[in-house]
Amino acid sequence: MQQPNHFELFDLPTQFTIDLDVLATRYRNLQQAVHPDKYANASDRERRLAVQKASDINEAFQVLKDPLLRGRYLLSLAGALGDDETDTQMSGEFLMTQMELREELADIKHQSDALDSVTEFIARMDQATQQLTKHLATQLAAEKWEAAREIVRQMQFFRKLREEALLLEENLLF
Repeated sequence: MQQPNHFELFDLPTQFTIDLDVLATRYRNLQQAVHPDKYANASDRERRLAVQKASDINEAFQVLKDPLLRGRYLLSLAGALGDDETDTQMSGEFLMTQMELREELADIKHQSDALDSVTEFIARMDQATQQLTKHLATQLAAEKWEAAREIVRQMQFFRKLREEALLLEENLLF
């Protein structure tokens, strides 16, 4: 028997735009249904199955609540994800943007207002990610897989750069 995909597990439409409140409610309900306490008197096999089901529910929830992971998952369901190791081709314009942003982040630590600058930089990464998320929703709805893959790669870059900026912020604070 084939396991349901993440959307089916939560009884949600298989689409990028989902109601996160509904997702959270269904997550809590599913977790309550397979909670280990309900299987205290069950057989070892039933307890293991409940633990596995809880793990599957957790994984599905983590994927669906995150726009980047949800986009990647939808691409994988469509057979359009590609290989992260070999699928690194980006537009020249975006490659230039990457270089400029990396240089900007590297220069921040030498500025007199480094903490304010890194905070502003993080906010810009968040804004860029929000815009890309909107574009991703449009491309996935139109089943424009290549454009959606490009957006996912860009979102991955902005996420990684944001994490690096957060690390810099932490280093500046301590």
